[in-house]
Amino acid sequence: MSNNYFKFKQFTIRHDRCAMRVGTDGVLLGAWASVEGVRRALDVGTGSGLIALQLAQRNPDARIAGIEIDPEAAAQARENVACSLWAERVEVVCGDFKAYAPVEKFDLIVSNPPYFTDALRSPDARRRTARHTEDLDYGLLFRHALDMLAPGGRMAVIIPMEVETLALGSAIACGWFLCRRTNVYTKPGKKCRRLLLEFCTKPTPYVVDDLYIEKAEGGYSEEYMSLTREFYLNM
Repeated sequence: MSNNYFKFKQFTIRHDRCAMRVGTDGVLLGAWASVEGVRRALDVGTGSGLIALQLAQRNPDARIAGIEIDPEAAAQARENVACSLWAERVEVVCGDFKAYAPVEKFDLIVSNPPYFTDALRSPDARRRTARHTEDLDYGLLFRHALDMLAPGGRMAVIIPMEVETLALGSAIACGWFLCRRTNVYTKPGKKCRRLLLEFCTKPTPYVVDDLYIEKAEGGYSEEYMSLTREFYLNM
């Protein structure tokens, strides 16, 4: 693997012009989000296009849109899409999510959103936009997503455990219902690191489980390998 790209089983992500590069969070969300029955999906803050391409790989019937505010990242995402097997089904829009008004509604909206609400701000403006909620807070994210959702649609996000109260409070205040949750741990004995959350617009049975990336004795867990093996070359 080069620092400039990350090669998956069915596609390659070049990310040297993106503020945020390929990471475990994005791969987890792209592999975990429910795609059954989805005909149209939106990836908010698509960055390099990673999650959008994961969704396209997992659902051959879905059309995917990715919106990205950073022109350099959006341009590179378009190049990654153009070199993939799913170029005809994936569109990258360069623009501000706050002003995004698509003609068609979405069955699924996903986001690996900016989340460092209190951390020291990066001097790099592009990286700051990618990492902090100053330009896209949770309230705006959940509220605007609800406006562009098709009937029966869902939303899936990955967030750090530290912002659980803020994110869940924002979603519930906007009218979302939590229907699925996976607590992500690095390994047994460690604190929960990330939350994978899926929301719907009506009350529904709530499903919760745990995911350990590694086994206590080392090496990837069977659950993590099962979730990501259709993407990672070493799975």
